[in-house]
Amino acid sequence: MAQEKVILAYSGGLDTTAIIPWLKENYNYEVICCCIDCGQGEELDGLEERAKLSGASKLYIEDIVDDFCDNYIVPCVQAGAVYENKYLLGTAMARPGIAAKLVEIARKEGATAICHGATGKGNDQIRFELGIKALAPDIKIIAAWRSDKWTLQSRQDEIDYCKAHGIDLPFSADQSYSRDRNLWHISHEGLELEDPAVEPNYNHLLMLTTPPEKAPETPEYVTLTFEKGVPTSVNGKKMKVSDIIKELNVIGGRNGIGIIDIVENRVVGMKSRGVYETPGGTILMEAHEQLEELILDRATLEVKKEMGAKLAQVCYEGKWFTPLCDAIQAFVKSTQEYVTGEVKIKLYKGNIIKAGTTSPYSLYSESLASFTTGDLYDHHDAEGFITLWGLPLKVRALKLAEARD
Repeated sequence: MAQEKVILAYSGGLDTTAIIPWLKENYNYEVICCCIDCGQGEELDGLEERAKLSGASKLYIEDIVDDFCDNYIVPCVQAGAVYENKYLLGTAMARPGIAAKLVEIARKEGATAICHGATGKGNDQIRFELGIKALAPDIKIIAAWRSDKWTLQSRQDEIDYCKAHGIDLPFSADQSYSRDRNLWHISHEGLELEDPAVEPNYNHLLMLTTPPEKAPETPEYVTLTFEKGVPTSVNGKKMKVSDIIKELNVIGGRNGIGIIDIVENRVVGMKSRGVYETPGGTILMEAHEQLEELILDRATLEVKKEMGAKLAQVCYEGKWFTPLCDAIQAFVKSTQEYVTGEVKIKLYKGNIIKAGTTSPYSLYSESLASFTTGDLYDHHDAEGFITLWGLPLKVRALKLAEARD
């Protein structure tokens, strides 16, 4: 009988490296590693050698950067999806795309299980597993950190376990920040960040972004264009979305843009503190919002803000592959039909400042907005409007006065 296969979501870090021999020892699986490239850069260097030295039979490195940008980032930008008014969903947006690719490789290899190294305290276990369940309900899921067979409780335990299995790699037991990186952002947790009373050590912490006080003394202008809510160019140069984000990460990073320090509510019930660097994403979200201010009518914008908050929650909770998520995206997409135009912004020491927005579909009328009476607006018309608009308030006040007499 052929040995069963498991697909391991592999980052190349200590946790997932230790999981390779652990899976072979406890399940007798053939371990096939799958590293999903969402734009984490040099973190992918040397992974194939490391995976095979650790006992994997094969390593897939799957580039989903453009898929991540076009099918997850863009819908969230169009929706204005921000979790708890601050978090731009950098980790959360990537997880459904990763889950989908893990399922694809599992089908290709005829694997019976998918394993991940997310801990039992975090959100990622939920996101990975809900994605896999939605796309491949027949495939077994192994969460190493929740398994009774997992007895490793520290980095030193994992290092010792690897060495005992002939894996002597340059991992250190020294504590460091827990980070997640992709094209959209870098997240930081751990060390001094575990105490909300302690200011982050930004000079030591930041990787993408210059601390605002160290940013240039001269403002930098950036011009973005959008077509139907999708970014199409930076400073007059047309690019695909992934390249636009790369460019904005560089521009925003040197100007101290997109650093947030947040205590967020995890799905599992606890609060966690993290620092997020999202320089390009912060610029993109702000520019898109500025364009919508000109184009969307009040009623649509009001409902769209509610849908954006709901999409952020759905994404954060790992419910991307659901009818609700599809329905929200369909609504948002319908609102983007005329979100086309140009946005100019000024970047200065962590601030994004408006510098002019134009659109052929702008609903802004200078003649209406001015103080001069024109053909479309007579100041006297407001009198009847205010009478009717304020009628419920006036009636209530009269009735309360009668009741007091």
